[in-house]
Amino acid sequence: MIAVDSYAYNNNLKSVHPAEKSLFAMLTMGVCLASSTMITPLFVLAVMAGGIILKAGIPTRVLIKLMTVPLAFLLISILTIVFSVSTNSSGFWLAQTYNSYTIGIRYPDLMTAANLFLRSLGAVSCLYFLALTTPLTELITVLHKLKVPFIITELMVLIYRFIFVFMETATAIRRAQYSRSGYISMNSSFRSMSRLFSALLGKVFVKSQDLYNSMAARCYTGEIKVLTKKRPVSFKNYFIIAAIEIPLILLNLLWR
Repeated sequence: MIAVDSYAYNNNLKSVHPAEKSLFAMLTMGVCLASSTMITPLFVLAVMAGGIILKAGIPTRVLIKLMTVPLAFLLISILTIVFSVSTNSSGFWLAQTYNSYTIGIRYPDLMTAANLFLRSLGAVSCLYFLALTTPLTELITVLHKLKVPFIITELMVLIYRFIFVFMETATAIRRAQYSRSGYISMNSSFRSMSRLFSALLGKVFVKSQDLYNSMAARCYTGEIKVLTKKRPVSFKNYFIIAAIEIPLILLNLLWR
């Protein structure tokens, strides 16, 4: 997570207006989720990977590592769609019968699962493009211009900050446990992990109080104000966005 924030502030697209990057990512994600063909998500994955790696200059290994994060959740969801259990063995593409029950795969379910898998990966790649190229402060500015309530943007900032606080505290505790051979065996690993969670709750609560006190010392009045640089608006970028989105929309319409 810290690396993601670092790349957001240091990439080749940092000078691009955040509204342009947000528009591109959100439009592409919407088209990808609305697609009924597997060609569109594959095209979205290629475009976003090219934007992240070639245009933004993010290392390929970083993108691959991030894309593996949602795979476990996607695979579990897809398995529930692919495999069916029925007392009727007809209609299965691949099946195995146990007693009176048939467990197998139907071809339409397989295609549905593959389409869902690719659409999910395409949508995730759009979010990674936005997260890796645009700092949170600039996204907050865009949301303010869209008249999003301040309570929502403040919650976003605080939750984002506490993710880092949570991770830094957990890393420090885990490092201290490793230095004391806390994970040398299976039993000690479970014991150290339980102690980590119990200690983490108290430490994070103390850090949250310290964060609020520091905000109050800086005249916090219930509204978090952020400073962002003014980025130039490029009509060329809007033309590029239109040149990408229009073919994607037409592709969805033609393959319905």
